[in-house]
Amino acid sequence: MNKKQRIKKNAEFQTIFKKGKSFANRQFVVYCLNKEEDYYRVGLSVSKKVGNAVVRNRIKRYIRQTFLEIHDQVFPNMDYIIIARNPAAKLDYHETKKSLEHVLKVAKVLNRKSK
Repeated sequence: MNKKQRIKKNAEFQTIFKKGKSFANRQFVVYCLNKEEDYYRVGLSVSKKVGNAVVRNRIKRYIRQTFLEIHDQVFPNMDYIIIARNPAAKLDYHETKKSLEHVLKVAKVLNRKSK
């Protein structure tokens, strides 16, 4: 993901937390907020409670790769914050992708065309 697709600033996170809508399953919580730009942005949050640095970085890599693969199915004019919960630490890549797609479908921000 390139630089303009990342959410890094705490103020941006807080705005999305306050104004956005949240959707969750057992592994992930997703906050979504509409915006004017024609590209989506993603912010990741994985707590130290989930695991050590190796585990947290692996989860973030899996989430980024999932967004790279489904970028044409995700609504472009949105900001997303993905928060990983404890069970996400035990998932492999395919399970992570399936779980993330599920929560995005629940949020109704994923187009119907699935591969």
